[in-house]
Amino acid sequence: MSPIAPPQPPVPSAPPARRPGATAGGGSGPGGPRARTSLGSRGRLAVCLIVVLGAVGFLLYQGLGNATVYFRTADQAVADKASLGARRFRIEGMVMPGTIRTAGASVLFQIGQNGVRVDVVHTGDQPQLFKDSSPVVLEGRWDGDHFASDRIMIKHSGDYKTQHPDRVQGAPA
Repeated sequence: MSPIAPPQPPVPSAPPARRPGATAGGGSGPGGPRARTSLGSRGRLAVCLIVVLGAVGFLLYQGLGNATVYFRTADQAVADKASLGARRFRIEGMVMPGTIRTAGASVLFQIGQNGVRVDVVHTGDQPQLFKDSSPVVLEGRWDGDHFASDRIMIKHSGDYKTQHPDRVQGAPA
């Protein structure tokens, strides 16, 4: 038979497990719980999304704002001259008879609407139908006391098709 071993004292129970680096008091000392210093993945995604949407919104605002060309009649353009400033816009009026003259590469003339006249300096091509008393839409900007135009568009009335059906495709004969 084997000899019986004498009774042994009981083993004390182990203390509760602590996280590595935690202090005995559980405080927020050097080894205590860490304060959250960075955003989680959802927070980072939200910040990126806000930045991207802001950039897209800014680009749309700038692009559309610069691409928009406002339309004014001659009398409206003169009344709104200060607010229009040097911004591009379109102005509509009738070429005043006897005012068309050439000065170098430019054409000088006046347009009128509702009793208001506007001096125009146009640089660039002229449409073949450009003449006295033509209804025109000009594109350009105010330049001091005159409108600096770089594009002339002739407005055609409804009777143009009936007078010149061979010049307009799809016009009723």
